[in-house]
Amino acid sequence: MSTPNKDIEKVEVSIKWDPSPHGEAPNDLDIIAATYPVEEPYGDPAYLVHFDSRAPDGTITLNRDSRTGQGLGFDEVMTLELDRLSESYARVVVGVAIQQRDGRKTFGEIENTGVQILEGYTTLSEDDFSAVGTATAAIVAEFVRDESGVWQFHDTVRGFDGDPESFAATMGGRAFGA
Repeated sequence: MSTPNKDIEKVEVSIKWDPSPHGEAPNDLDIIAATYPVEEPYGDPAYLVHFDSRAPDGTITLNRDSRTGQGLGFDEVMTLELDRLSESYARVVVGVAIQQRDGRKTFGEIENTGVQILEGYTTLSEDDFSAVGTATAAIVAEFVRDESGVWQFHDTVRGFDGDPESFAATMGGRAFGA
């Protein structure tokens, strides 16, 4: 669909965090994106993109994955090419989940967490997860395609308490959605 409206085309979601103290289980945060079809924008996701996966059409990819938070700058980066995403999708929800395999860990227990969402050189959103310090996962962005085909960005950080699998299954539901 061609439209004269300028919309969001290509977005980069980046997260950072500090490694765990020596001798403790690693801090492992993961970006998760879920796509929702036009027919059921609040139903089950059509597909998920996270570590070890990508969108079937290559429009959503995890460019950098960290299991420890070690290194400089952002530890994980995901690119969403919304302008290339099929018109059969109406919504994309992006979240961040903390791996819970070594015991329950919350954002408040991990030092220097942060998320940044960019479109080109424009910062759409930045957050440090302090408002959801007791959560184990959080929605960080929602992209919704309107009737004319233009993608709209909804800036949001909403916490969730549970493991990454249960978060991924429910992150796009009406309880979280706009």
